[in-house]
Amino acid sequence: MKQFHSFVIKEAKHILRDKRTMLILFGMPLVLMLLFGFAITTDVKNVRTVVVTSSMDHLTQQAVDRLSVSEYFDIVSVVATPRDAERLIRGQKADMAIVFAADFASKRSGVQFIVDGADPNMAQQWTNYATGVMLNPAGGTVNSKMLYNPQMKSAYNFVPAIMGMLLMLVCAMMTSISIVREKEKGTMEVLLVSPVKPLMIIIAKAIPYLVLAFVILIIILLMARFVLGVPLAGSLVWILVISVIYILLALSLGLLISNVAQTQLVALLLSAMVLLVPIVMLSGMLFPVESMPMVLQWISAVIPPRYYIEAMRKLMIMGVGIKEVAREVLILLGMLALLMTLALAKFNKRLE
Repeated sequence: MKQFHSFVIKEAKHILRDKRTMLILFGMPLVLMLLFGFAITTDVKNVRTVVVTSSMDHLTQQAVDRLSVSEYFDIVSVVATPRDAERLIRGQKADMAIVFAADFASKRSGVQFIVDGADPNMAQQWTNYATGVMLNPAGGTVNSKMLYNPQMKSAYNFVPAIMGMLLMLVCAMMTSISIVREKEKGTMEVLLVSPVKPLMIIIAKAIPYLVLAFVILIIILLMARFVLGVPLAGSLVWILVISVIYILLALSLGLLISNVAQTQLVALLLSAMVLLVPIVMLSGMLFPVESMPMVLQWISAVIPPRYYIEAMRKLMIMGVGIKEVAREVLILLGMLALLMTLALAKFNKRLE
């Protein structure tokens, strides 16, 4: 056991001495959290809006006033015809136009939206927000209630996704590169003939990354809560327990990649192809899985981050109990058992 502890300490010192690794491990979470929290956002704010009306009656003025005082829209112009508004949008001087019918005051209806549809998702959001602002409860027409995220902050959606991406990349990529580095330098054979069993050597190399991943998880949770204002509505204990399961799964995947790759470059490329692209595109991090073609939905079903991200969104944002995420937890446990078995079997076969 003393020798095992020595191997763990040796690997930990090796990681701490590598400034580039430490910069990636702790710099990447901070940068990504700040980027997705403040810069890369889908929040609706300051939409340049043109009002089209032939007569600014009392009800039309009320609707325009509600738009102008909201944080979502900036009234940049009032014009008489839809053609004038379209000209402003085509000239990139406005994002959308709201056309009020001449009999809007008498019929209390007759509103048309002319929207820059270059980004269809944002265009749909602008239309929905404008409808909600003009026909708010004060107007007595619409009474809507947004559960879990009343302010529609995109950080609520991105933070669990960043957790899933970072923990997978840190554990799987760094672990695989660390083991392959030993093979490249020819020191793996030296380690394998030491008094410590080969399996214990691999575990010793994985433990520092397990601890670092847990530290990164705590940093992300603290930033989410106190910097981005994302709630931790569910049980913190279950968030940590499920995260540990996910971290072990990522470490197993890293071990499996290290058994296949012979160089650090190959390990890095495999990690990027197997992990980064599928995580970003198919895990539900940026795009809803339900909106994807059926073939891509089948592929996403075998991507572990999908289930971790779903579980974290339910626990952190919705505040559900463990029963509501039992499906995701069982799938992650099944994947962990499968990857661990494959990785150890491949490792033992390589030794033979």
